[in-house]
Amino acid sequence: MKITILKSGQLCLLLGLAFTANAQKQRTTKWESGLMDHQNKVGIWEYYGYTASKEKVVVQRYDHSAKQLVYYRPAGDMTYRAETRPGQWASRVVDRPPLFVGGDPALAAYTTQLQYPQQAQSRNIQGQVVIGFAIDTLGRAADHRVLRSIGGGCDQEAMRVARTIPNEWIPARIGTRAVPVEYELTLTFRMAQP
Repeated sequence: MKITILKSGQLCLLLGLAFTANAQKQRTTKWESGLMDHQNKVGIWEYYGYTASKEKVVVQRYDHSAKQLVYYRPAGDMTYRAETRPGQWASRVVDRPPLFVGGDPALAAYTTQLQYPQQAQSRNIQGQVVIGFAIDTLGRAADHRVLRSIGGGCDQEAMRVARTIPNEWIPARIGTRAVPVEYELTLTFRMAQP
């Protein structure tokens, strides 16, 4: 048996490495998988979605350390109003749509915070409010506005929720260039069935 005597500085360094290694933990849910380091996502995370046949598929891989999209699952050609030249907007098929980091399940964490306005409930107002906003080349949302209204306080509530979504957008691309686009977010108000 070999015994090694460590100086106090070496012991602290050795203990520090052990604590650092233990700080990173794997987190896996139905919608995501990756490493956590002190409550922060680090490294490459996979985000999942489910097909119509309930098959689990990877919809995004995002490197949280480098703040960079590694992979996304294309959903076919998508048309957005994009700023093609400064101040000039046109409908265009984009090569990569704007994406929310974590995909639709991560976005749903915010959109499910809707509170049904009492005025809408008492008047039995139901339907979909569409909020439009621009996503710039840095992934920031701005210029929120109501595109489809149903009234009864629902428009204001939809606007409130849309503005709580953090600026964790991955900008759209045409070719290799990030482009500002207009994004439409649909929020549904439906009365609970007795």
